[in-house]
Amino acid sequence: DISPSQARNLERATGAQVLDRAGVIIEIFHRHARSREAKLEVEIARLNYVAPRMRETGGGGDRQRGGIGGKGAGESALELDRRKIRDRIAELKHELASVQREQSTRRALRQGQRRVALVGYTNAGKSSLMRALTGSEVLVADKLFATLDTTVRALHPEVRPRILVSDTVGFIKKLPHDLVASFRSTLDEALEASLLLYVADASDPTFRDQLGVTRGVLSEIGASEVPSRLLLNKVDRLSEEERDALRLEFPEATLLSAKIPADVAGLRESIIAFFEESMVEAELLLPYAKQSLIGEIYENARVVSEEYGDEGGRLSVRAH
Repeated sequence: DISPSQARNLERATGAQVLDRAGVIIEIFHRHARSREAKLEVEIARLNYVAPRMRETGGGGDRQRGGIGGKGAGESALELDRRKIRDRIAELKHELASVQREQSTRRALRQGQRRVALVGYTNAGKSSLMRALTGSEVLVADKLFATLDTTVRALHPEVRPRILVSDTVGFIKKLPHDLVASFRSTLDEALEASLLLYVADASDPTFRDQLGVTRGVLSEIGASEVPSRLLLNKVDRLSEEERDALRLEFPEATLLSAKIPADVAGLRESIIAFFEESMVEAELLLPYAKQSLIGEIYENARVVSEEYGDEGGRLSVRAH
């Protein structure tokens, strides 16, 4: 990272815009934000980044402007511009709070449902796995932070009760502080999941460090106690010798490639098996007068058998 004064000196020397590491990351986030929540979060981070780097342009730093409506009388142009940024940040935060309340309501409606969250370093292949597991057309791109918004889809082919899969924002080492704070809300899916799938790009020589970053961030938000599985993705890029070495080093991990259907099918079955462990069997007698409940039963439980007699329907179900 470089200081604002160093950036200005470099800009004068080169005649080009100069961004430090934080600025580059914020710019990438800005280009990829799609939802209203992500756009608001990125804009707040961008303004917080810009404000301390502003300087007087032309006419010297003692330029004064009169106040508007009795406020800010005698403040310099720079002070006025910074005040406008502070006011704009306050407006954005107010709007963001409203959007996040709506998001919390939607998450509350999903409470009690079986949920899996894909987490990992940026560009580890989470979105490719998401599309393979759910059959959804989520954005897949070989670039940093292609996914900034949390996407939730049902495991496909569907099982009963449904299993929801979420794809979260990718992590990066030394994420700018403002982005850590603002994007924490997008990681709520990880906190509320029943199972975390840590996705790592096994073909990247630095994936061990990246995995440490992922675990560190999740520990910070209190998600380290959520049951998890390690997925070493993109093994199609490795030799058999390299795969064998990874199996010895990470015996608990699942080696796979999102591009290989058999690997994805195996992962799907392991996800289902995880939830099967906590399901219990029950026998239900559903009188004919209560047949309107049959749809709700099928939605929230797995019906193993169903027979009808004089008293109504006898259902053998597995449920949580």
